[in-house]
Amino acid sequence: MATPFVAACDSGEAGTQPTTATAQPITVEVNQSRDQYGKQAIQIQLTNTTGMPLTVTSARLHSPLFEGDISWQPSAGSLELPPRQPKSLPADLPTASCGRSEGESLELEATVGYAAPGKDPVEENTSASDPFGILHRNADELCIAAEAAAVATIVLDPRLEVAADGRTAVVRLIITPGTDAQSLTIEAIDETTLLAQSPAAPWPRNVLLGTAKQELPLTIRPARCDPHAVAEDKVGTLLPLRIKVGERQGLLKIAAPDELRGRIYDFVTTSCAS
Repeated sequence: MATPFVAACDSGEAGTQPTTATAQPITVEVNQSRDQYGKQAIQIQLTNTTGMPLTVTSARLHSPLFEGDISWQPSAGSLELPPRQPKSLPADLPTASCGRSEGESLELEATVGYAAPGKDPVEENTSASDPFGILHRNADELCIAAEAAAVATIVLDPRLEVAADGRTAVVRLIITPGTDAQSLTIEAIDETTLLAQSPAAPWPRNVLLGTAKQELPLTIRPARCDPHAVAEDKVGTLLPLRIKVGERQGLLKIAAPDELRGRIYDFVTTSCAS
């Protein structure tokens, strides 16, 4: 659970912070929806632990994993946080801090601006929790993506080659070397919630980047054929590559362009119906 605020609204002077922990008005926790996965965005989840509505005007997270604050600002100027209820506020991630030293503290802090009924607004600092390690995972992925981008451009071709029997298709991963001399190896390619590899044509492993442009054909088949496979898809066309760049290893997600995503959905729908 999220770590609660240390300070609370009281009957003291407006804008001051009490020195005793007499209540826990709001807790702060990090989460991420499936829609946000791979889009460098998260949710700042605020929970009102009081018996009265609180009006929230701002929320920021401060983490050494990122170069700037992770901020949410309400489009309407404020947000009502009902009693005993959480609300998830979307926030884009800033640039990751990729030069962190070993042993550096990763303490997560939050600043929330809010007001209780009949009280002036206050802005308070507190610790926050990230129980699923969302910020660490996203920061690692942003850092390895930045290093990989300096070494090569990796994209999915918008074309889709469907087999005559309609049960498999081929997508192509296109790798264009850049100017950075670091080595880059695609150690493995993970399946997705929508796409799986064909047992007859397994996806390549330990592909070392060369000096010339490369195209990797990937034979795909539907990973699932339940009625909601396509309708509920969020990340099924986001291809996870397990790569090594220099001395850094991690996950690099390659998103299908819109044209290819539509073709993949059509292929999965037709293949599952056959």
